[in-house]
Amino acid sequence: MLFNTLHYAAFFAAAFLGSWALARWLGVFPRLVFLLVMSYAFYAAWDWRYLPLIFASSTVDYLLARAIAREERPRARRAMLIATVALNLGFLGFFKYWNFAIENVAALRGLLTGEPVSVDHAFRVLLPPVGISFFTFESMSYVIDVYRRELPPHRSYLRYLLFVAFFPHLVAGPIVRPRDLLPQFERAPSLTREQGGEALFLIAVGLLKKVVLSDQLALNLVDRVFERPENYSALEVLCGVYGYAAQIYCDFSGYTDIAIGSALLLGVRFPKNFDAPYKAQNLADFWRRWHISLSTWLRDYLYIPLGGNRGSELATYRNLMITMVLGGLWHGASWSFVFWGFLHGLGLAVTRAFQRRGGRGRAAAGAATPLPLRALCVFLTFHYVCFAWIFFRVPTFSQAVLILRQIGTLTTFHPNLPPVLVALLAVALLSHYVPERLYERAKSAFIATPAPLQGALLFLVAIGLHEAASAAAVPFVYFQF
Repeated sequence: MLFNTLHYAAFFAAAFLGSWALARWLGVFPRLVFLLVMSYAFYAAWDWRYLPLIFASSTVDYLLARAIAREERPRARRAMLIATVALNLGFLGFFKYWNFAIENVAALRGLLTGEPVSVDHAFRVLLPPVGISFFTFESMSYVIDVYRRELPPHRSYLRYLLFVAFFPHLVAGPIVRPRDLLPQFERAPSLTREQGGEALFLIAVGLLKKVVLSDQLALNLVDRVFERPENYSALEVLCGVYGYAAQIYCDFSGYTDIAIGSALLLGVRFPKNFDAPYKAQNLADFWRRWHISLSTWLRDYLYIPLGGNRGSELATYRNLMITMVLGGLWHGASWSFVFWGFLHGLGLAVTRAFQRRGGRGRAAAGAATPLPLRALCVFLTFHYVCFAWIFFRVPTFSQAVLILRQIGTLTTFHPNLPPVLVALLAVALLSHYVPERLYERAKSAFIATPAPLQGALLFLVAIGLHEAASAAAVPFVYFQF
């Protein structure tokens, strides 16, 4: 059930009306039961066969967290933590990486024996459950927080199940922390006129990003260039790479806007997940702005436990590389994702080295970074990120080499870049550089607008979406992760 379809609109209308009616007439608990049922129905609409998985995973983590909180013996607590991490990563590894593993084993056998080895279809598993990476990380973080005594075990089994399965963030994030979401299920929900206006604004902006910018760039530029780069000039291929950078940002941040808006209409607020990432002056800044919920999760539950920056410089660089390589593998079972993570780990290590050296120099000089240098840093960071996006997008390394080779021809004819397409690409990228205060003013102006005028504006947005929409709804990019 895609957010950019009428099916979701009808589903959400039923969830909205039913939850608020129950909250008003019967109280909080029936509302939570209703939202849990609706969330499981939302997940079952993708593939009902995996519904027991999310229920069982949530139940095991809830029970183990309570057992860990009761236990005082360090060895027993650690054993139970290892058990829950092993179970969660075991589920994730089996469903998401089993096919990848057996394919690589077969390839290695073929390399050693000199004969091609095929993988029997019977040994393959079904497609991985949608959103398994997201709800696994959320549930696992709860148990880890309880183990660290940073969070008390939650008393309500129902609320915990809803925390994991709450449909706005279920299949593609953001990765919501238990400390942010569980307390909101404890108190009575509220929805003010200002919150409703903000939610509708976010949903409208998210749909515009997705349907008008992301989908059009994907269908008319990115998919064509990445499928047959040899048919395009260097300029067109380069624009295709820029287009993918714009597509994946508009797609994922658009999804996040819709998710945050949907949750807000249900009386729940999610944290911010994007902050104009292509304005970043270095890769560390990029990861403070891109998919914030994932980058902070990796920092708190992987990088810091590995040692973070508490050891030697060499150990810090090792920890950065391990974190980002595993972060790349989290995105998908492919060596190209691993290499994408490696590129970002390498870039973060180089960034840290320059910052430590340059930071001492600037501190001694007592001067801020001049504007031309900041602009150059943004330019270089954006192009390094785009270079890494090539490996994120392609299915094979040979395809990436083909794209880079075609860019290297330096040809500039561009019959496949009509002005409308160039304008969409420019809007998608240059919107990063619109001052934050202008965006906030637009949002505040919409919130302050009378309801009839809000409805008229949303009607115009709906017309624009209808005109821009493709024949079939295009899935969100991050659903595959």
